[in-house]
Amino acid sequence: PGMVRLSESQRASRPLVLLVGPTAVGKSEIGLRLAHALDTDVLTADSRQVYRGMDIATDKPTPEQRQGVPHRLIDVVDPDEPFNAGQYRRLALQEIQRLYGAGRLPLIVGGTGLYVRTLIHGLCDAPRADQAYRESLLQEARAQGGYFLHTELTRVDPESAARLHPHDEVKIVRALEVHHLSGQRLSDMQRQHRFAEQEFSVLLIGLNRNRAQLYRRIDDRVESMFARGVVEETERLLADGYGRELGAMKGLGYQQVAGYLAGEYDRAEALRLLKRDTRHFAKRQLTWFRKEPGLRWCELTEQDRSEDVAGRLFEMIRSFLQDLAPRRPEGMPYPSLTMEQESTA
Repeated sequence: PGMVRLSESQRASRPLVLLVGPTAVGKSEIGLRLAHALDTDVLTADSRQVYRGMDIATDKPTPEQRQGVPHRLIDVVDPDEPFNAGQYRRLALQEIQRLYGAGRLPLIVGGTGLYVRTLIHGLCDAPRADQAYRESLLQEARAQGGYFLHTELTRVDPESAARLHPHDEVKIVRALEVHHLSGQRLSDMQRQHRFAEQEFSVLLIGLNRNRAQLYRRIDDRVESMFARGVVEETERLLADGYGRELGAMKGLGYQQVAGYLAGEYDRAEALRLLKRDTRHFAKRQLTWFRKEPGLRWCELTEQDRSEDVAGRLFEMIRSFLQDLAPRRPEGMPYPSLTMEQESTA
């Protein structure tokens, strides 16, 4: 396919193509071929590839694998720096604005459902975190017992309480905090937000494979990680002072290998645990994406070559762009992309 450039009317509709799916399904290679065909960058939506120095366990594409296609939104922060969906959206909007300015189609590739949802639908306008209030809640929970927080949330926001597990302390505390600071229920805020106008014209494509095939690919990927040096990478990170208690170090790969390095089990068990936990993770990703409205699934088989899949998706994207029409009457200005307040949710 030749170079793709957006017309003025297409840019006005703010087209956005997102390629999502579970880990090891083949997003990276197909996304790379699509980016070549579209003559655009890959904007990564991966909550683990944002960390510098965490390359093998996150399956970050190497410079050779990127084959001259710029990959944005990776290597953003160090492993001990906080990063959340709000920060991701702010950086992604800057990249999207830059691509629109060049007439290029933004292509998002990744498996972090929260990043994808936040980018498409924006951030719920909830108040910022109040650390002192959070601490007081946690202290009271320790004094009152395990179900205190969930009971409190049931009292002030029963809808949020019904969808949260009683042990999901982080989200329960956030919902209580929102109610404390704003006087509003988080469930009401989220419902109102869902009806807000979407600022992009979205083509959301999901890649999937049958379970047996996907699990084989996951096992192969884990074996490859060990062969490429995930144990040595984890040793280096630990030696650099990034302890096991860090959120980044609790990610797939580092968590299991750190246990092996601490003498809690042998290398074969670390390999087994990582395969098992990656399969569980892929199931959670699929559960998340199946709830995304408008997602168009592309089922892959072992016979499908990545270049052929990319060709089919290119035709789908071309049809999507041809069907775009400005969403506002002629002469009315289109709002600029908003850099929303960073979320701490």
